[in-house]
Amino acid sequence: MKTIKGFKLRPLGDEFILVGESVELVNYNKMLTLNETAAFLWRKASEDPERDFDAKMMADWLCEEYDVTPEQALQDSEHTLEQWKEAEIVRE
Repeated sequence: MKTIKGFKLRPLGDEFILVGESVELVNYNKMLTLNETAAFLWRKASEDPERDFDAKMMADWLCEEYDVTPEQALQDSEHTLEQWKEAEIVRE
């Protein structure tokens, strides 16, 4: 997967939202809120928009940053990645 360019992560209280920077990316019906952990994953994934990543790589990032088991990290990463696919903020 790769992130789609043009989304900015913005704080909103204790959470974050992804905001499209161009008119083509703005879809108010698909506003995506992220908790701190998902925001961390988005930052890592979008550091290099051309880098391929998958749920396993995301799980590795979680294990490096948080005290979480590899199994739980993978489960959470798979769930997060599915949400991102549905929101159309990543591409294959």
